[in-house]
Parts: sequence; C-alpha cells; structure tokens
Amino acid sequence: MRRNHQSTLIVRTLAAAAVVAVAVGCSPQSSKAAEPGAPAAPGSPSPASSSSAPTSSSPSASTDDKPAGSPSPTASATTAAKPAPEVLMSNGAKGDQVKELQARLAQIGWFDDTPTGTYGAATTAAVKGFQGRRGLAETGTTDSVTWDRLLAMTTKPTAEELAGQAVNKPAAKLDPRCMTGRVMCISKTSRTLSWVVNGKVQSTMDVRFGSQYTPTREGVFKVFEKSRNHVSTIYHTAMPYAMFFSGGQAVHYSSDFAARGYNGASHGCVNVRDKGKIAALFDAVHIGDKVVVYW
Repeated sequence: MRRNHQSTLIVRTLAAAAVVAVAVGCSPQSSKAAEPGAPAAPGSPSPASSSSAPTSSSPSASTDDKPAGSPSPTASATTAAKPAPEVLMSNGAKGDQVKELQARLAQIGWFDDTPTGTYGAATTAAVKGFQGRRGLAETGTTDSVTWDRLLAMTTKPTAEELAGQAVNKPAAKLDPRCMTGRVMCISKTSRTLSWVVNGKVQSTMDVRFGSQYTPTREGVFKVFEKSRNHVSTIYHTAMPYAMFFSGGQAVHYSSDFAARGYNGASHGCVNVRDKGKIAALFDAVHIGDKVVVYW
C-alpha cells in the first residue's frame, strides 16, 4: 500500500510539473518592455544573466537610427506651409482683366461666348474646367497660379477677340502618332481635330467630347464605318457625317454643338460644329484611316 501511495504521489507531481511547463511555454510574450523593477516571468532568464539581452531595456530607449541625445523635432523645425495663391478674380468681378480672361479662355476652347467683362456662372464654369484638366484645385476662381498657367498657354487677345469678333486659337501640338499616314488627329487639350496627311495639316476644326460620365476614349483607332445621314439607335438623335472609330463612338456633326457650344457635351462622340468642314472631311476620310485621340 505504501509503495502504491508513493507511486501515485510521483505521478501527480510529474503531471503538475508538465502542466506548469506547457503553460509557460505557450503563453504569449508581451511586446512591451518590462517595467523597471518588475519581477521576471516564471522560467524567463534574468536580464543580468542573459548574454543575448540588449544592453538597455529601458522603455525610453530609442528604437530608430537617431544618435542618442538627439533633440525631438519642434514646431519651429518643421517646414512652413505654403501660403495659398492670391485670388485675382472671382464670381461677381467686373473689368478689363475679366474680359481678357474670357478671351484667353476662348483661345483654348474653354469659353464659348462674347467676352463681357463680367465674371458670372459661365466664366466660373470655364475656369473650373480649365483648372481640373491641369491638376489645379477646381475652385472656379482665378488665382495667381491659374492665371500664370493660362498666360503661358495663350497670347494677348486682340481688339477683335476682346469684342468677340474673332478667336485666335494656338495651333494644336500634333501627337507623334499623327505624323505618318492619313490621320484624324484629335487633341483634348486644344479641343480641335486636325486632318493630317503625311505629317501636313490639311484642315482644323473645333470639337467637343463626352462628359465625365460618358468620356471619349483616348488612344489609336481606325475608321471602320462611315454613315452620311446616321441617326443614333440609342438616343434617336441625328449624327450627320458620322465616322465610327471605337464601338459606338464617332466623329460627326452636332447641331447642338453649333447652337450651344461648349455648354453641352456628347455621349462619348467627337462633335464637330462646323458643318461645312465636317462635310469636306467626311469626303476625304477613307475606311481604315487612323484616328488618334490624346491630351
């Protein structure tokens, strides 16, 4: 009986030791350094006896590569925020500078009315669109950054331009892909279509594009269908002189563009407002001719 009792005690002692060993080995290690003076966890090596322990286990020890004793950054050491650009013109403004703004916007296709010298809803929308296409804050107000960008892209308006009698658009910069073969070269920046044959511009016309919800695709395409008196099967609207280049998107005449200008947008097609020019272009373009749409 005594021997059996001793055996039972030995078994129970060994089992208890095994439980303690498993509990210590599986317990998660804290990622935080121990507080100074705190007792070590059961079974963990003493910091003083561990040869692999870091020389400093203080919570205040630096963990980055800054030299010890480096001062913390202060507010005076941070880079000062850039001041907001000066607002030069905004909604409600009037005067000669506003008229110049409108004439310059007209040169690059963003203002489609006679310059009035009054900064109203149409001018605000034109400035906002110009800003958005160039990665500027779309405020609709003309600040110094917007004005400088516009000056760099346009020329000083003539008396005829300020009177709304003419618009001197800068020549569109041809994409390199337009320099060989027969190409309808369509620039979203200048809002123009240039008919180019072997690198030489034959004619240029104003165009407008799809809205942000129905954007005109960009890239290189080929004319795969022509339809002189086409009518949209989706919107049931007339699309005279249609030249299809990407799915249902085509270059065609738009009476709405002729009437409302850039106040409207297409459903993705490239609208032309000069009926005489698009008619001549329709006769010149062949199936298989290249179409390049780019910024």
